[in-house]
Amino acid sequence: MFKNVVSTGVALGVLLVGALAACDADQLGRLRPGSSTASEVKAVLGEPTLEWREANGSRVWEYPRTPQGIVNYLVVIGPDDVLREVQQVLTEENFARVSVGMTRDQVRRLLGRPAHETYFPLKRETIWDWKTKVDSGMEWYFNVHFGTDGRVTGTSNNYVPKG
Repeated sequence: MFKNVVSTGVALGVLLVGALAACDADQLGRLRPGSSTASEVKAVLGEPTLEWREANGSRVWEYPRTPQGIVNYLVVIGPDDVLREVQQVLTEENFARVSVGMTRDQVRRLLGRPAHETYFPLKRETIWDWKTKVDSGMEWYFNVHFGTDGRVTGTSNNYVPKG
């Protein structure tokens, strides 16, 4: 019976991640770079969790889908209030761009809001993580380690059994 519960839980988890991805695809498919307005973006995706203002007048809005999902979106709105692009930022390319010495703000701007933030007092270290994959009952995470000065000291990957 325990195996059935675990299998059912894994199957439901995979279905949930798939449903979230499908929902995002449906929502994002309604938006058109170059013609959708900032108001239309908010009507489809809701209020962003964070906004960055660029020197050219553009705004970048954060739409995290973690911890349940495996994507984070940054949406660029031009100075004319028109959607420029939608970026899924949890990519291997962006993970490789995280380097020792970066600030928390720089990492957040690159990867969006982390799924979790954990402080380890004995190591005097804070770790942010982002779920990157769910497969075969396992969840994979990309981790960024910060020292007490709030700067990156390194990165790592780990996986844990789902549930």
